[in-house]
Amino acid sequence: MTAHAIPQPPAKPVTPPDYRYLGKSGLKVPRLALGTMMFGGPTDEATSHRIIHKAKEKGFFFLDTADAYQNGRTEEIVGRAVKGDRDAYVLATKFANPGGAGPNRQGISRKWIIEAAEASLRRLGTDYIDILYFHRAIFDAPLGEAVRAVADLVRAGKVRYFGVSNFRGWRIAEVAHLADEFGIDRPVASQPLYNIVDRTAEVEQLPAAHHYGLGVVTYSPLARGVLTGKYVPGAAPAADSRAGRGDRRILETEWRSESIDIAEAIARHAAEAGIPAATFALSWVLNNSLVTSAIAGPRTEAHWDDYVAALDYGFSAADEALVASLVPDGHVSTKFYTDPSHPVEGRVPHTGGSDAAARVQERAEARVATRVG
Repeated sequence: MTAHAIPQPPAKPVTPPDYRYLGKSGLKVPRLALGTMMFGGPTDEATSHRIIHKAKEKGFFFLDTADAYQNGRTEEIVGRAVKGDRDAYVLATKFANPGGAGPNRQGISRKWIIEAAEASLRRLGTDYIDILYFHRAIFDAPLGEAVRAVADLVRAGKVRYFGVSNFRGWRIAEVAHLADEFGIDRPVASQPLYNIVDRTAEVEQLPAAHHYGLGVVTYSPLARGVLTGKYVPGAAPAADSRAGRGDRRILETEWRSESIDIAEAIARHAAEAGIPAATFALSWVLNNSLVTSAIAGPRTEAHWDDYVAALDYGFSAADEALVASLVPDGHVSTKFYTDPSHPVEGRVPHTGGSDAAARVQERAEARVATRVG
């Protein structure tokens, strides 16, 4: 069995971007955000700049990056790309992941948030960040201190808005309540993982964001490339693919046999519709009215063109029903699956058991060993 050939539909004008307010803010963003995680890694700087400029010329000026991407090199590349026209972009970055050795060069302490933001400003070559996200939750760290630190950055003019990424519903509520308590604006965006083979954000994250006035900017619409249909059930991944390169995150998360089987079904359906599987998968994300914008992270210019085409595809009721038959609302493709980077917090036994994160990590490592061994 071989991977499905990607159809090449005839070229046609792309629909102009549809701009929407981000949550309760007055900031408008396009339905597609350009994800930059590949820039400075698999995607060289020249190609990265071409993609950024090509996107902006068509009205896709919303850029998403992070201090941890390619050890900071991504921010540097993005900064050089927008130099001279900085104000034309909405530039989002993140903090919380490790930025060096030692316990205080990561996390959400006031010390690290301010240090990380200042470092991002230097790498980006700008004097302000449009949206600064908490990249992830730090389970045992106080949120109040972190929210106050971000508020100080906003007051100093270094940050315009803030958001949260990978936060459960109750944490979204807590941050909103803390902002109210401190007399500052609530976060404007929540950034959850959301795709056809992982719909868990529908249970709490999306409704909570909607209730508390946050826009939703989803990431990984293609399940780290799985939903492009590039992987073949039962076969080893191609050497030049993300899984074939041994990328840790895809091997412990999305590269699951159940997801690959579903991706094959999606690819067949998309081929019948005359579109690439990637276009279909991204269009499905955008068919949720609770989603403000979806981050699409290309490795090549051709990838970006496929993503933009999702805005022109007329997603149908039959398409929605097909996806629901493969993965029901609020569920994930694989039974008992949990992302080791975001473990379950609600089981803390008095006796027996082990650390939740460690248990999930052990299961993930066993699954990776089975796949690649």
